[in-house]
Amino acid sequence: MTKDPGEIIAGDAARPSPFAPQLEAFEAYWKEKRHGALVPRRSDIDPRGIEPLLSHAFVTERIAPGLARLRIAGGHLTDLMGMEVRGMPISAFLEPGARDALAHHLVCLFDQPATLRLTLSSAARPGAPALSGTMIMLPLRSDLGDVSRALGCLVTNGTIGRGPRRFEISHAEVTPLEGDGLPDAAPRLVSDSGPEDVPAQHVEPAARSASERPYLRLIKG
Repeated sequence: MTKDPGEIIAGDAARPSPFAPQLEAFEAYWKEKRHGALVPRRSDIDPRGIEPLLSHAFVTERIAPGLARLRIAGGHLTDLMGMEVRGMPISAFLEPGARDALAHHLVCLFDQPATLRLTLSSAARPGAPALSGTMIMLPLRSDLGDVSRALGCLVTNGTIGRGPRRFEISHAEVTPLEGDGLPDAAPRLVSDSGPEDVPAQHVEPAARSASERPYLRLIKG
């Protein structure tokens, strides 16, 4: 069953995320920047367009199949980990048992390409109450035109408590993108216990330019 875009899960009960409208607007902004193309360029992303979720936003860079590191990250991600997160792999926010599933989803995100939405949960422990959240990742093209970047957002519901906070994947939704000007394909639901294999169009990433500028800066004020 397809879940609401902003839905979070706590225990056995699902409820709407308080960030649902902002998440919808975040993804709508990314779609607007496609300008009829399959994937927008990173240079087209303006922080003012995602201001309501600026502290929750991040940009990742693909560094190997199934592995992406944070190039830019908002303050909420630092709060969750209790430390500076720029340069860390995005998998650092997940429990070790969930990282293989994330790696599979990241291959789909960059190679198909596709959008990714994860429903997350973090169990309670001393000094840190139970926490739920939603992460979305949306592919971007680099200056060289390869799909090797992603614009993302991580929102949580509950008190962070003592970090670092790491999450299990309760639900994953991978939506392959279709051709220029066409609507997105129907979402493909994937269980974190065993992602199903689907044919993926392989895109050989080009080498990263050393002079690439960080167009998106998460600075407010």
